Amino acid sequence: MSEFNKLKEMLESLEEDFAKFYEKKNNAAGTRVRKGLMEIKNLASEIRKDVQMKKNN
Repeated sequence: MSEFNKLKEMLESLEEDFAKFYEKKNNAAGTRVRKGLMEIKNLASEIRKDVQMKKNN
């Protein structure tokens, strides 16, 4: 369950950069958003693998 909380924290940490990119057109914030989303994708993939492994055992 701690991995899920980490995932939520990662998403929440991007909120400010999302606002900067979409509202203020800050391109550097867009880069940080893309990087953060890639990290979230990788963590979600690891969580998915763990769930699948536990389900199959």
